[in-house]
Amino acid sequence: MDGSENSAALASGPFAVVVLRDARIRMRDGVVLATDLYLPRAPDGEARRWPCILERTPYDKGGTAGSDVTAVSDAPVSKPAIARWFASHGYAMAMQDCRGRYASGGEFTKYLNEGEDGVDTVAWLAEQDWSNGWVLTQGLSYCAHAQTALGSFAPAALFAQFVDSGGFSNAYQGGIRQGGAFELKQATWALKHALLSPATAADPVRARALREQDMRAWFARMPWRRGDSPVSAAPEYEEYLFDQWERADFGDYWKQRALCGERHYDGYADVPMVHMSSWYDPYVRTAIDNYLGLSRRKRAPVHLIMGPWTHGRRSQTHAGDVDFGPDASFDRAFGMSYFELRRRWYDHLFDARKPNPLDRGRVSVFVMGGGPGDRDARGRLRHGGRWLHADRWPLPDTRERAWYLHAPGGLDPRSSRDERASRWFDYDPAHPVPTLGGTVTSADTVMLPGAYDQREAPQFFGADGSGRDLGERPDVISFRSAPLTRPVEVIGAIRACLYLSSDCPDTDITIKLIDEYPPGDGNPEGFAMNLTDGILRVRYRESWERPSLLEPGQVVEITVEAFATANLFAIGHRIRLDVSSSNYPHFDLNPNTGGAPVGWKTSRVARNTLHLDRSHRSRLILPVRTAPRSRD
Repeated sequence: MDGSENSAALASGPFAVVVLRDARIRMRDGVVLATDLYLPRAPDGEARRWPCILERTPYDKGGTAGSDVTAVSDAPVSKPAIARWFASHGYAMAMQDCRGRYASGGEFTKYLNEGEDGVDTVAWLAEQDWSNGWVLTQGLSYCAHAQTALGSFAPAALFAQFVDSGGFSNAYQGGIRQGGAFELKQATWALKHALLSPATAADPVRARALREQDMRAWFARMPWRRGDSPVSAAPEYEEYLFDQWERADFGDYWKQRALCGERHYDGYADVPMVHMSSWYDPYVRTAIDNYLGLSRRKRAPVHLIMGPWTHGRRSQTHAGDVDFGPDASFDRAFGMSYFELRRRWYDHLFDARKPNPLDRGRVSVFVMGGGPGDRDARGRLRHGGRWLHADRWPLPDTRERAWYLHAPGGLDPRSSRDERASRWFDYDPAHPVPTLGGTVTSADTVMLPGAYDQREAPQFFGADGSGRDLGERPDVISFRSAPLTRPVEVIGAIRACLYLSSDCPDTDITIKLIDEYPPGDGNPEGFAMNLTDGILRVRYRESWERPSLLEPGQVVEITVEAFATANLFAIGHRIRLDVSSSNYPHFDLNPNTGGAPVGWKTSRVARNTLHLDRSHRSRLILPVRTAPRSRD
C-alpha cells in the first residue's frame, strides 16, 4: 500500500510515475540510508531529466503525518501519496528515512547526523541520470531541522528550501532549551520514538518495557537520572536525552552546526527559502531568526510565514480552545492548499513567467484578535484575526513601548513613583505552576498546545481541577492594565526587564503575556487567553556560557524573553502579564539550590521578590504597531 488511496484532495498531474523503493544511498562513513524514489515518466517514453525534491524524515518515509491535510479534507494524505503527486507534476521525489530510523542503517542520534547525511544525499541525487542536477528540500519539524543542517554546508546542487516549523537557529534558545531551562517535550518525544525504532522492533523485551512506561507518573516524580528514566530501556535514546539535559551551559555541544544555525549564516546556501511557523509552535523564534539572519545576508528571496496554529496544523482555524475565524487557515490565506502552494512556488522558481504564489510580500503574518469574543458551536472562543503582508520584519510602523509593573498589580505606561514598592512569592519545586497551553508539541499525554483560558481545569497535567485563574495562585503575580479605551496591536518579540532578589542562589523567572477578556454573555468570568511565554534560569542573567549564582537578597536586573506574537488587544480588554518561577512540565524544574537542575536530590523553596519602586522600574516591553501601512 503506497497511500495513493488517501490522495483524493490532490489532483494528479500529467505525468505517470515510476516508484523505486529502498534505493541504497551510501554515506561517507559507509552507512546506507533507504530512499524511495518517485520518478515522472514522459508520455512519449523519452528520457528526460527532472528537478528532485528531497524530504528526509525520522517518521517513516512510507507513513502518514496527521498534519498533512487540507482545509477541504481532514483525512491525512500519506507521504507516498504526496510524493506521487509531486512526481506527477514533473518533480522527482526522494523520501528518505534518517539514519537509524525504519529502513535505514546506522544508529540514530537525534539531530547530529543530519547535515553530513543530507549533503551526501543531495550529491547522490544530483548525479543520477534522471536528475537535471538541482535538488529542492522540504519538510516539517524534524524534517525542517534536517534541511537547515544540510543548508549550512551550501551543497552545490541545492536549489531551494521550504522550511516548515523547525530548522534550529539556536536550539539552546528554542526547541531543546529556552532561557537556560530544558524543554521536556524532548523526553516525551524520546519515549514515543524509541518505541518506533528498529532496535525496539527487533527486541520484544525492550518493546514491552517501553510500552509499560506511564509518562504522567514519571512527570509526577521528578527528578530523573540516567538509568532511572522512562527511556532507560532504550539506552541510545536516553543517552542523547541526558546529553541535552545535562549540558546546561551554552558550550561547544550547543554550537554545533546542526543545533546552532545562526553561527553559520554567512556560509549558508544562497537559495530561495521559505521559513514558516505559527504562534503556538515551539519554533517561533527559530523561523523568525532564520528569516532575519538569512534575508539580510542573501540575494535570493527569503520568505517568512507565521500563522495562528499549533505545530504543523496549518489547515486548522483554531489553536486549543480559541478559534481565529475562517481566514486563519493557510489554505484561505493563500487561496490554495499547502501542497499546491509549494509546487507552484517551485514552478515559479524554475520559470519566472509562471505566477508567484508568494507575491504579496516577503513576510505574511496572522494578527490574532478583533473577533466577536463569543463561543462557536464547539465552545471555542471566537477571537478572530486577519493576515498582514509586508516586505520586512519587524513590520513597518512597529515601535517598542514600555508598560511598567506597579506593586498593587497594575500595568501602566507610566512608571512607578513609589519609594519602596515590591511584590514577593514563594516558588516550591514540589508544587509548580502547571502548563496551560502554549508553544508545546510531541507531548499530548501531558501537555496541550495552543490558547486556553488560564484556569486550572482538570484536563491539564498538574492543575488542581478547581477552575481558579492561575493569577489567583500564591506563586503567581498578575499585572493588569486598565480596560483599554483604544485597541493596542502588538506584533513582535516580547520581553520583560525585571528587578529581582531571592533568598536562594538560583531560581527561575517565568513570564506570560495574556489577552484578558472582560466578563460577558459568552464568558461570564471573562477569558484569560495566553499569547506567549518565556523563562530565564537566573544563573544565566549575565552569560549563557558562564553562569553566575545569586547572593541572598542581592537585587539584580534580568531580562526574560518570550517568543514573538501578533495580537490585537480590543477595547475593554486588559493587557496582562503573569510572573512566576515555573511552567511545568513545559520546562524542567529549578531546585533553587544552585546545583544541576537534573538528577538533584534536594531542593529549596525560594522566596522571590520583584522590585517595583522608582529606582527599580520593572517593565514589560511590547512592540506596538501604530500606523498600519503594510499591505493588509
